[in-house]
Amino acid sequence: MFFNTVLVVLTDLAARFLGSAIFRKHFHLVLSVLVMFGPALSFWVSQHSVFAKKTHFLYRIFLRSGWGWTCIFVGSFVFLLSFSIRRSISLSIRHLSRLGVAGGLWVGFCKLLDLLENTTGSCYERLLNSPEVTNGQPLLVLREGASKSECLRAGMLWRGYEVSEDVFLLCLCCLLLAEEIAVFGPYLQLGGFSAYFPQFPTQLLGGALGCLSWRGLYQSWYRLGPSWYCPGRPGQGLLNTKTNGAAAEDKLNHNQCN
Repeated sequence: MFFNTVLVVLTDLAARFLGSAIFRKHFHLVLSVLVMFGPALSFWVSQHSVFAKKTHFLYRIFLRSGWGWTCIFVGSFVFLLSFSIRRSISLSIRHLSRLGVAGGLWVGFCKLLDLLENTTGSCYERLLNSPEVTNGQPLLVLREGASKSECLRAGMLWRGYEVSEDVFLLCLCCLLLAEEIAVFGPYLQLGGFSAYFPQFPTQLLGGALGCLSWRGLYQSWYRLGPSWYCPGRPGQGLLNTKTNGAAAEDKLNHNQCN
């Protein structure tokens, strides 16, 4: 009962905070501060970090899937909340249509920003063999008539007026989450359920099965090494591609043993 009470209290406090008018009115100001002063963090971010390079594969996957994860989370929340209250499919679909509108807005702005960059930009070719260097960079020669896609495919540089689609998408997702989740507070005030906590015997057995499964997989079977019958431990065979990879993998193995 104690943990159940703590969980309910924390859920109620989070719902009231997210649903408060102060949070909804000033959350965009917090994002504005992060956008304005966020570049200052580049002085402390490692160049080898996943999010340090815009062209990094994992960074692009994270960005492209950002809208998908937002739709899955927000869509599930909106549908379950609206359907549990009214039991109406049409009403739930009407509330889900807000995600469709935001998605269409995102796609439209991305097309518009891409058109803006293509219109205002130009293609440049590096002169790597040129003896003249400006500010430590090789000279660039303007190439007329090339589009952005053709320029990049040819290995040249495209310079144009660029608006960050990454920041646009992240700000849109954060503000959308804040607006949609804010209804959870009023829902609880109407007498809605805030949390489910299993009874002691069932949660004890469930936790024991989870721990035994982890012990059997990660602490026993996966330690046998990669083979046709064993996938191996996490990171095994991945961290030894560099000179310090072996040390990193040994450290990972040591941490797993502890």
